[in-house]
Amino acid sequence: MAMVLRRVLLNGRAISSSGASPIAQSDSFVPALSRFFSKSAPYAVKVGIPEFLQGVGGGVEAHVAKLESEIGDFNKLLVSRTLKLKKLGIPCKHRKLILKYAHKYRVGLWRPRAAPVKA
Repeated sequence: MAMVLRRVLLNGRAISSSGASPIAQSDSFVPALSRFFSKSAPYAVKVGIPEFLQGVGGGVEAHVAKLESEIGDFNKLLVSRTLKLKKLGIPCKHRKLILKYAHKYRVGLWRPRAAPVKA
């Protein structure tokens, strides 16, 4: 963050030395900073438990029926713990995959890919 601010200030001096007014100078930096700090567009496809498990892969999609009947809601799956999944009879390898991708999904680092529409 400090490096970004330092570059903005250094670039501001270069622009102001060329004769631009301070107001015009500050307007030119707003799009660059808003682009840097803005959030990405929301994901278009609705993600549920089946779509999430299909995206994870690794054989985890075999537990769709079990998770939908016991947990029911996708948001509950995102905050579920390993002991809850263990009580449902999900193997360790699959629990680790589900929890790993649930954390990535919550943080915003991963989204399941949308299934291609077949024409």
